[in-house]
Amino acid sequence: MLLCLLVGSANGALTAGNLHGWYLSLLRPPLTPPNYVFGPVWSVLYLMMGVAAWRVWRAPFTGALGFWAAQLAVNALWVPVFFGLHWPGAALLIIGVMFGLIALTILRFARVDRLAAWLMLPYLLWVGFASYLNAGFWWLNR
Repeated sequence: MLLCLLVGSANGALTAGNLHGWYLSLLRPPLTPPNYVFGPVWSVLYLMMGVAAWRVWRAPFTGALGFWAAQLAVNALWVPVFFGLHWPGAALLIIGVMFGLIALTILRFARVDRLAAWLMLPYLLWVGFASYLNAGFWWLNR
């Protein structure tokens, strides 16, 4: 859980530092939520990811946590690419990989602990929505 909160805090700090200027100058795709929505949503998702991983960690070794760690590493990469480097196109590729890894994590978690898999589902849905937003930012601001 601590690892999730660490990644979330680092990503939040990097995002907050880059919200003014470049991000505000971008054309926004339809359905883009107000900026104040992202912090609370991501905080809850990181907490749910942490609880899910903890539940799977308590079970006998299955290798499922490897997928979880991989998706978290890719998650940690997306923010610096999108907000730090201002590369929405590259970030779109990264978020696509992240979506796939989250889906694989859910499938692996379901074999070990169904609740852990369900706890990851809102994250998958949000990353799907974030993928739409990322694609929209890239398309509208090429």
